[in-house]
Amino acid sequence: MTNTASETGIAERELVRGDQGTCNARGLEDAFLAKYATQEIGAELLKQSGARTLQWIPPRTQVTMDFRQDRLRVGYDDMKEINRIVCQ
Repeated sequence: MTNTASETGIAERELVRGDQGTCNARGLEDAFLAKYATQEIGAELLKQSGARTLQWIPPRTQVTMDFRQDRLRVGYDDMKEINRIVCQ
């Protein structure tokens, strides 16, 4: 069974900022891996990365491999712990 965004407590699959930004995930894994995926954490990741868009990636979800310099992808596991942070 795949968790939906609403089941995880994350209201939106993607969060979007108004300004154009280039994503930089350097150092984010050290600070955020194993943290619980919440809207507040997502907003902080978006702010610290400089990305325009944050995309939550639920467990066992396939995503396209298109590259966008303004997107931060954050994966989480069945326990809703963040396990991957990457600019893509």
